Amino acid sequence: MTDIKVPVLGESITEATIGEWLKKPGEAVAADEPVASLETDKVSVEVPAPVAGVMGAHAAQVGDTVQVGAVIGAIEAGGAAASAPSPTPAAAAAPSPAPAAEPAGDLTLSPSVRRLVLEHGLNPTQIKGTGKDGRLTKEDVQAAIDAAKARPAPSATSPAPSPAPAPAPAAGERREERVRMTRLRQTIASRLKEAQNTAAMLTTFNDVDMSAVMEARTRYKDLFEKKHQVRLGFMGFFVKAACQALRDVPAVNASIEGEEIVYRDYVDVSVAVSAPNGLVVPVVRDAQGMSVATIEKTIADFGKRAKDGTLKMEEMKGGTFTISNGGVFGSLLSTPIINPPQSAVLGLHRIEDRPVVRDGQIVVRPMMYLALSYDHRLIDGREAVTFLVALKNAIEDPTRLLIDL
Repeated sequence: MTDIKVPVLGESITEATIGEWLKKPGEAVAADEPVASLETDKVSVEVPAPVAGVMGAHAAQVGDTVQVGAVIGAIEAGGAAASAPSPTPAAAAAPSPAPAAEPAGDLTLSPSVRRLVLEHGLNPTQIKGTGKDGRLTKEDVQAAIDAAKARPAPSATSPAPSPAPAPAPAAGERREERVRMTRLRQTIASRLKEAQNTAAMLTTFNDVDMSAVMEARTRYKDLFEKKHQVRLGFMGFFVKAACQALRDVPAVNASIEGEEIVYRDYVDVSVAVSAPNGLVVPVVRDAQGMSVATIEKTIADFGKRAKDGTLKMEEMKGGTFTISNGGVFGSLLSTPIINPPQSAVLGLHRIEDRPVVRDGQIVVRPMMYLALSYDHRLIDGREAVTFLVALKNAIEDPTRLLIDL
């Protein structure tokens, strides 16, 4: 037997939580094939099989906290998975009943997938999974929901198919589901509360006319994608504009360490991206020297690998300033919370047509609210407003980004 041990997870990370077992005891395993998923403070990490063989007993269960180097299971090297005995001739000749559907309780579903399945009354065993080892993803379930909606209604001349019977809830029944918080969610909760307890947080707002940026995207998006093999989005403009504004107002890019203020001549922008287990915040390092194309490529790569669960620990460490785009989810306005030890976070929101006054005339413009939450211990209101105005000016006139105004 060969032990399966918790691998080294990164600097200063000494433990993790068993998030999911990807192989059951008795199943065949190939060398380097993922057998378990660990949840750390920042990302999910897959544990590869050290050798090929058959999965042995699990030494730790889902939800258990395990230390780096701890044995969580074993593999019988070179063994063969147990197989069902061959049927007797009589049994082979006799017609066999169709196998019953696997009960949903036997499937390993993530909390988000389980919630979606329950909300729409679906049978997860009838949905084809495209995740690792056939696991269901949110996209698989959503595709099944969309396919069901797209089916034509049965005609009056043909009988409607009988739906699979579902247990009817008792009258007045109220249901609850308890799901253990992931280590990532626990860490997010702890850090956000720490920020509120430590920083003197304040939020200031402004709005920005997105007409110029939207016009530039429309005019150059095809040429941009053809040349750089990445779509021209809004984040490239905002990161570039933020770097310029941070240079003009360095306190927003600084941090407090003990009784000292640390000022920086570089900008490492933490960009919140969506992952299966929640938001993660990888860092675009030295963004002040990047082109819009390089920024867009970096963020697109982060987004793809966040969904795949392949972001590295070191890619989410550090960061001097954060940009969070709640607008992609439809948010109109918010007060984002600082990511310690940073001193400020910029919140972007959805773009919507609103009436504004231009040259004495009421016109309709695509407007976005901006929110800057900052640590008032370090950043004065004048500096926060100056930063937002500089950012607003750069977005409303992107030529400023080119001629360094």
